[in-house]
Amino acid sequence: MSDLVDLAIEAHGGLEQFNRFSFLNARLHQGGVLWGLKGKPTVLEDCNVRVDLKREWVSHGPFAPTRNHSSFTPDRVTIETPEGEVVEELNGPRSSFEGYEMETPWSDTQVAYFSGYTMWTYLTSPFILRQPGVKAEEIEPWHENGEKWRRLRVEFPDSIATHSRFQTYYFNADGLLVRHDYEVDIQGSNPAARYLIDPVEAQGIILPSKLRIFPRREDNTPAPEPLIVSVDLTDYRFE
Repeated sequence: MSDLVDLAIEAHGGLEQFNRFSFLNARLHQGGVLWGLKGKPTVLEDCNVRVDLKREWVSHGPFAPTRNHSSFTPDRVTIETPEGEVVEELNGPRSSFEGYEMETPWSDTQVAYFSGYTMWTYLTSPFILRQPGVKAEEIEPWHENGEKWRRLRVEFPDSIATHSRFQTYYFNADGLLVRHDYEVDIQGSNPAARYLIDPVEAQGIILPSKLRIFPRREDNTPAPEPLIVSVDLTDYRFE
């Protein structure tokens, strides 16, 4: 595996420090055109997220206008009341998106599936590159905004629910993750570029405080609009 993986992990706080923790909590404010296209413009506009760092499990809540929260795993998603009563359930969630396009509406459990795997992938990166079955190879660098960014072409195993099997990670001269490319397979394999902005330190781990996701053009540059998804993250807390 590339020495770039080691550089990136150390730049973000080191695997030993990351492995001290079991969960990560944060506050989210989300925007962008995606949520309206899916018929869910405000359901997770302001919410909390809890990420299991040892297995692929995530919870978002509240699902506005209720106080309900989600429980996501790759194989099953539920929406539950504060008391734990299941009010909506989706088994084998990936297959429910078959034939979906960018404009296809989602149910709450489908929102929970998408939001669950995205935040698990995002908030465990670049440490996710040490997950079993993940393969990473350094490819030619990329020049953007007057900077030279080193890149990893990453292949994910079927055991990890994520946007697409192949994804590309970009790192600046300090080893920090600054861009992340993928195709969103569950909505027609739309190519996207995610930018990580204004990194902050939380208990020794470096995390982005802002995420901005744009369409990716054929020449690998981001389209300036529309802004597909925006995420502002605050109140990080590991436990």
